[in-house]
Amino acid sequence: MNTVTIDIRRAEPRDAQAIADVHHQAWRGAYAGIIPHRALNAMISRRGGEWWANAIRRSATVLVVEIGGKVAGYTTVGRNRARELPQQGEIYELYLRPEYQGVGLGSRLFAAARQKLADHGLKGMVVWALEDNTNALSFYAGAGGRDVAEGVEVFDQKALKKVAFVWD
Repeated sequence: MNTVTIDIRRAEPRDAQAIADVHHQAWRGAYAGIIPHRALNAMISRRGGEWWANAIRRSATVLVVEIGGKVAGYTTVGRNRARELPQQGEIYELYLRPEYQGVGLGSRLFAAARQKLADHGLKGMVVWALEDNTNALSFYAGAGGRDVAEGVEVFDQKALKKVAFVWD
């Protein structure tokens, strides 16, 4: 009988290339057809292994979820950047490799991110998602998030609405 372990832990520089691979696959899956092709390619290509290694070394809070020792997803968290919202913490990104989506890993990673923010003394949390990313909207609504604000992100002169979900 084989046992496969699922671990969530703080990312280390050695995880950088695996995180870059998750970022590449997840962003292609989530944003193809939403973000203009040229802008999406540019955003993905900027975030290679060296970019992630530097982010981890600069002490950005990056968590990874591993299945059997393979990085299946990541999340980045920190202080809320939207001053108009009272929540102190923010999940900046939460992505899984497409083959690991829909099996509960996102929920586990989300819970770990919330706990990490609470451990840092940050009360409440916000997550932004593009309005056209229906999988993300469903995920955050299903996790109990309240849709409280809208904003706009511009990609190659294409304005896309984004939605803020909050947890107190």
